[in-house]
Amino acid sequence: MQNLIHYLLDTPDAEAMAQKLNALLTPNEISEMQRRLQIFALLEEGVSQREIAKQLGVGIATVTRGSRALKELKDHE
Repeated sequence: MQNLIHYLLDTPDAEAMAQKLNALLTPNEISEMQRRLQIFALLEEGVSQREIAKQLGVGIATVTRGSRALKELKDHE
């Protein structure tokens, strides 16, 4: 994980970051990361987990997993 962190931190701008991410990840992986960020954003807005699942067309378990991950991130801030 440290190698990945250092690789991504050594990026001068958003365009270079996009190039690195496109080189590292498949289109499906990029799409999944974007969906997870959408889940985080909607959870932070106070949208219910069921509504998020409905809006994004994902399972409730996916949203619950996102909710747990977001809580862990906030606990470590």
